[in-house]
Amino acid sequence: MNQRSVRPVQGALLLALSALLFACMGVVIREASATVNNENIVFFRNLVGVAFFLPLLLVKGLRPFKTQRLKSHLMRTTYGLAAMYCFFYAIAHLPLADAMVFTYSAPVFTPIIAYFWLKEPLTKRMLGLSLLGLVGVILVAKPSDALFSSLSLVGLAASLLAATAFVSIREMSDTEPAYRMVFYFAIFSSLISAVPLTWAWQPLSSTQLTLLCSAGLLAALAQIVMSRAYSLAPPGLIGPVAYLAIVFAGIFSLLRWGETPDSASLIGAALIFTASLLAVLWRKH
Repeated sequence: MNQRSVRPVQGALLLALSALLFACMGVVIREASATVNNENIVFFRNLVGVAFFLPLLLVKGLRPFKTQRLKSHLMRTTYGLAAMYCFFYAIAHLPLADAMVFTYSAPVFTPIIAYFWLKEPLTKRMLGLSLLGLVGVILVAKPSDALFSSLSLVGLAASLLAATAFVSIREMSDTEPAYRMVFYFAIFSSLISAVPLTWAWQPLSSTQLTLLCSAGLLAALAQIVMSRAYSLAPPGLIGPVAYLAIVFAGIFSLLRWGETPDSASLIGAALIFTASLLAVLWRKH
């Protein structure tokens, strides 16, 4: 068994690219969600992930996907898919800005979970930078009073489950390459998320299918890059970089819907960039 590598700069850059891809996916899903229900969106996001691997399967066969850690893959899928459903539930019942706070607060919990699960180093600096990034997210998202309603527990569950999924990626990275982790996540998630379609399926137009397939492709690419990022560095060290997705989403919202950021959003973006940068530059050697 190989020792897990630690390359924080490369990991941070890959996580930033992943954040950009996830932000693009968010734009597509926002367009699709106007006419498509959440069950179909979740299913197609996962199904396209499976189709993404078909060329590799045809060329290489099943050999690259053989694993001795099927249980670990299933548990990682359980965390990730449960987080996905909680996130969509939060979007359906909370203002989008509130749901975004929960989604991107996952890095606050990753160093704590990684400390107890993987015995990764946990420093006050890591926690401080994660909290600084969360403050930036709150300033950008500007949550309303609904943030503190009982529904916020669902959003909190999404955050905790996502953080656990991130740490599980790190835990498997000593033997499992990124593409294999994403492959099993896509397979298991597609099978599980197909069940709700027995009562929630809706006919889809060509435009809707195009949006859903695009979202799924972006998600697959983003997950591959994210999995590789977390295999290169501890989640608690590079986690704040994930906050960049908020900044990218803000830029896209401005270009697509003309949503102009106010001073609070700009201050929040500055805090997010600061936390992300310092998380890498202030690492222990």
